[in-house]
Amino acid sequence: MQDITAKPPGGRHSIEERIGVLEELLGERYSVRAFQPREVPRETIEHVLKVAQRTASWCNSQPWQVVIASGEAKERFRKLIYAEAASGAGDDSDFTPPREYLGVYLDRRRESGFQLYNTLGIARGDKAAYGKQALENYNFFGAPHVAIIHTDEPLGIYGAIDCGAYVGNFMLAAQALGLGTIPQAALARQSGLIRRHFKLGDDRRVVCGISFGFADNAHKVNSYRTSRASVADTVTFVEE
Repeated sequence: MQDITAKPPGGRHSIEERIGVLEELLGERYSVRAFQPREVPRETIEHVLKVAQRTASWCNSQPWQVVIASGEAKERFRKLIYAEAASGAGDDSDFTPPREYLGVYLDRRRESGFQLYNTLGIARGDKAAYGKQALENYNFFGAPHVAIIHTDEPLGIYGAIDCGAYVGNFMLAAQALGLGTIPQAALARQSGLIRRHFKLGDDRRVVCGISFGFADNAHKVNSYRTSRASVADTVTFVEE
């Protein structure tokens, strides 16, 4: 049996302490939908990026490239992408979005959505209010910073998968440093606009955005938490 009080090779803390920190960060993290306006110090952002850069990737390709907009640059981008989304522009995603949510996946999506709407006092079936709330993605929920994650087209889906791992580590690093985040596939629906605005090459594929900053803990939208399936619901052990 493994001694969880022992220190792993090169580690400063016991195994129990290390897994405890990870569990705490994962348990605390949630998608922030209301931010304080104050900006995050540049050195804090760079610390998040340094940690996230340790993400594992296919053949160590490290395909993620990140554009971070702040201040006036963020405002110009926000106004542009919000206007595009509000105009009813069609989906311009680089990666095919889910064709359909079925069974338990539909149940989980509905649960999450209804939690959000109930917290905000939006009546079930109020499609106009649903749409207005969805557009808040393009206001970055008031965040002072937004990151755009993009990858190299020839790497295909594996480049996008690696970027997903990067996004997860970015969020955990931000959480450890007292920041709030929300990953946003919605922003990737305007991939062409993003490429043009930030002068990205035609071979770049937009995976998602991450709005981040200091969470507004007093806002009611940040008061609910989504559930998680059990291990038994998601894992099959094969031993014979």
